[in-house]
Amino acid sequence: MNDLTVFGVLVFTSFFTLINPLGTMPIFMTMTQDLDDKHREYTARKASIIAFFTILFFAFTGQLMFNFFGISVNSFRIVGGVIFFLMGMDMLQARLGKVKVQQSEIKSYITDISITPLAIPMICGPGAITNAIVMMEDANTIEKKVVLIFVIFIVLLLTYIILFSASKVQKFLGETGNKVMMRLMGLIVMVIAVEFFFSGLKPILIDIIKQAIN
Repeated sequence: MNDLTVFGVLVFTSFFTLINPLGTMPIFMTMTQDLDDKHREYTARKASIIAFFTILFFAFTGQLMFNFFGISVNSFRIVGGVIFFLMGMDMLQARLGKVKVQQSEIKSYITDISITPLAIPMICGPGAITNAIVMMEDANTIEKKVVLIFVIFIVLLLTYIILFSASKVQKFLGETGNKVMMRLMGLIVMVIAVEFFFSGLKPILIDIIKQAIN
């Protein structure tokens, strides 16, 4: 595979597992159980569109924020790796993350659940935001940036389709299938977390060793 294909696969895998639309399905169904198909489709579409532009915003402005606050990309990689790992642990145990809305809070969000908490932070959570910033930093060519934007669009399109088809997918997978899928995604997220952590830690350690030698 060429470099662009490998990069595209990495972007797709990381974003799809971190956004985890299959894991979001049970909450989405609970929050929209009183809506008809038309309003459920509108909610899923609006949430996916908002999440898409939010991810792009952080992808393009993340580096500017780094420079403003004096944060290095490697430091963010380490923090991102820790966030991914904790999310992966949560998913590996087949339970929803702590950022998900509680059952008792659903009615208070019903007026515009497509923005909060569906788009943010359920779809576009800290993991997806961190991934967007780091991946944009890795996209060092115009072609890679185009691939990144296109793949993010594809992932959010799939997220919309999965959420809209949530009732059918849930019935097809069953309770056991949903838990197995979430655990599998959790394992992938943890592997990505380790890669991110050490890719950020290695340059920092090299700089420390060089400074110590000099």
